[in-house]
Parts: sequence; C-alpha cells; structure tokens
Amino acid sequence: MVQADIGVYGLGTMGSALALNLAEKGFEVAVSNREADWLAPFLAEAGSLSARIAAHAGLDDFVASLKAPRMILFMIPSGAPVDDLIAALQPYLSAGDTLIDGGNSDFHDTRRRAAALSAQGLHFVGMGVSGGEEGARTGPSMMVGGTGESWNRLRPMAEAIAAQYQGSPCVAHLGPDGAGHFVKTVHNGIEYADMQMIAEIYGLLRDGVGWSPVQIAALFRDWSDGPLASYLIEIAAEVLEASDPATGDALLDSILDSAGQKGTGRWTVIEALKLGQSASTIEAAVGARAWSSETRARQAASGLLSQSNRFPPPDRDVLAQALLAGRLVSHAQGFRLLSAASEVYDWSLDLARIAEIWRAGCIIRSALLDDIADAFRADPPHGHLILAPHIAMLTTRAEPALRRVVSMAIGAGLPVPSLAAALGWKDSMAQARGNANMIQALRDRFGAHGFFMQDGSGPRHGPWHGD
Repeated sequence: MVQADIGVYGLGTMGSALALNLAEKGFEVAVSNREADWLAPFLAEAGSLSARIAAHAGLDDFVASLKAPRMILFMIPSGAPVDDLIAALQPYLSAGDTLIDGGNSDFHDTRRRAAALSAQGLHFVGMGVSGGEEGARTGPSMMVGGTGESWNRLRPMAEAIAAQYQGSPCVAHLGPDGAGHFVKTVHNGIEYADMQMIAEIYGLLRDGVGWSPVQIAALFRDWSDGPLASYLIEIAAEVLEASDPATGDALLDSILDSAGQKGTGRWTVIEALKLGQSASTIEAAVGARAWSSETRARQAASGLLSQSNRFPPPDRDVLAQALLAGRLVSHAQGFRLLSAASEVYDWSLDLARIAEIWRAGCIIRSALLDDIADAFRADPPHGHLILAPHIAMLTTRAEPALRRVVSMAIGAGLPVPSLAAALGWKDSMAQARGNANMIQALRDRFGAHGFFMQDGSGPRHGPWHGD
C-alpha cells in the first residue's frame, strides 16, 4: 500500500476541498472523519482523484497510513473539538510528527497547544486558511505559524495548493506558535470592516436615494476596475444582481437584515483592546452586526425614533473615494494591530509579506494590497501604514469625500458606523496636539494618577493635590 504524504481529518466544506486540492496537485492523501458514513460519498465525489485518496474510518488505520514523520491537517470546529482530536490522536503519534490546525482557532489556544505538544516532541502548526470553499479547492491564501522544521516539511504541499499571484504562492511561514492564526484573525477583522462599509454605501443608496439593487450593482461593477477593485466589490455586484427564483424580484430585498458572526471579528477587537490599539472601524462593524440581530427592537424603534432618510445623491466618484478612505483606515488599523502583537509575542511578522499573500485566494484580496506591500517594504515612518508617503497621499486625497458622505449620512439619519469611525480615527491621528491632556488632568484630579508635562517633566500632580 502506498503511504500518504498527508492526512486530512474533517470532510466538511473546507476539509474536503483541501483534500481534493492536494490530490489534484499530485500528493497522496489519507482522509478520515468523525462520521464514517461521509467517507464513501466523498470518494465518489472525488472521481478520478480518488486514486490518490485513501479513506479510513479508524484513527489507528488513518495514522498508520501516513509516511513518517507524519503530517495531519484537521479542518474541524475550533475550541474543544480540536483538543479532543489531539487527545485521541496522541496514542498513535511519534516524536517528530506534525499536527496542523487549519480552522479559525483562537491564537491563544494555538500557543497553548504548541507548547504542550512541543514538550512531547511533536510539532503543532496553526494555519489560517482564507478563500472559502472555492479558494480551498482551487487555491487559498494561507497564513502559517509553527516551527521552522514543520514549515520545511509542509512548504512543498502548501505552496503547491496555494493561490498564485503573478507566479508567487500566497502562503508564508509568518512565525512560531499562534502567529498564523492571529494574522488570520486580523484578516477576518478587516473583512468585517470591508463588508460593513460596502453595506453602508448600499444602505445610503437604497434608503437615502431610492436606488434599486440593479442600479447599485451597476455602480459596484464600475468600481471593479479601479482603486476599489477587490473580490468583495465583485461579489457585492453579483448578490445585488441576483433574483429570487420564487418571485423574480431582487433576492437581496427578501433576505433578513440580521447578520451572523463566528467570532473572529470580536477576537480582533478584544486583542486590539488588550494591546492598547485602535480597531475602531472593525469594532463598529462588529457592533453593527450585533445591532442587526435586534430585529424586533429596531422595528419598534423605527416608529419612535424619527429620521429624515433624505440623502442627496452624491457624485459616484465621491462615494468611491469615501469607501476607499474607509478601507485605507481599516487596513491601517489592522496592520498596526499586527505590528503590536508581533512585538509583544516576539513573532517578527513581515507585514509586507502578509499583504502579498493576501493579494490572491483570500476574501479581502484587492488592488490596494499592492500599495500596502510596497509601503511596508519601504519601512513607513514609525511603522504606521498611514504615514507611508503614497498611502498618506491616497488618504489625504480621499478624505474630503469621506467627510462629505459621513456628514450627509448623519444629516439624513442614515447609519454609517464604520465609515464614521474611519473619519474619527483619521481626524484624531491628524492632530499634533489632541485633547487627552484634559483626560489626564481629570484622572489626576479624581484619582491622583499624575501626568507628564509637554516639556517631558513629571510625573507630577495638579494644584488640587497641593502640589
């Protein structure tokens, strides 16, 4: 029997797609699943690729079928299921084997697991995988965290199945333990902000101007070939054009306006707060999803809380520039969070390389990432993306449009929480002298926390403490 190059455990949407991708690229793949009755249908779906795939109902046979040192990729729900699978696999493993968690796991869990398994001579890789089912099957973007030894073994397979951007695979080893899963978390946070801003522009045109989904779709189609070119803009036009088979009307108009979330957006915001960073555009997007779930409360409030909903149709270029400005800020906040985490956890993240591997395969792939990669290659002042000359120029050029759109939306009583958060962050960053001196004085007055003076002296207290 030919021994497999890699084992894939978990044949849900992502796991089955990755297994087929690996087989298609010429690797021998062993597969297993908690529900053994999934195996036969999967092999039938694999068609001719099943010649490179061996299915095993038992973990003992599954592990025994792998070349040593073994590599096992599991695509299962995060949390307890991952710990349970690790415990079930351990009796069959040997020193030098590598376990790869390709799900959306909390990077703290990944760090814990990597440390525990390292003590047993095992490697644990946290690999963020982006691109959804289509990406997993044809080429995802992958963010890998783990030991150098595990990466050397995984690299040929990862680079073979990854999305390609101008001949470069969209996968990289980003650092040890939880680095890969943290980068994927921030990727998803930026994704939250991107989608929220797209939804805000859609809402302005629907509720403030009265455009139909087809009219809005045409605008998004126009934006697909310029500074806003991105996967999310493309599929936004697609969903706007879709019809409900039952009625023939726009499908979007029949979809309940209550958004789900799986947790990575919240994790991004939580980690930003822990690291003392601002992720206000992402936080606003997470908040907007939470508000959307309050369907009955919003329906009741719509009859009590008045709003005009009159939004003068702005120039299309103004809308485009406003959305670009918002996206520049959300990316700047996300990359600043990556930088802060890299310093705290000693990861040495290559921010330019992260931007590069996001250029294809992943959900937030966009034309903007070329500019971001170039900006970090040139080492922006103070490590801030927003201070890179080209990014600063783009932001400055787009800022008046963002200000105009946010102002008109506020005047019309139409919600734009992420776009408004982007403007607030930009205005705060543009102030050489802010207003936090008042906060420091108040903190000292009620809590004797002390403050520093502009000349650098201190800490000292105000006269209210007799100092």
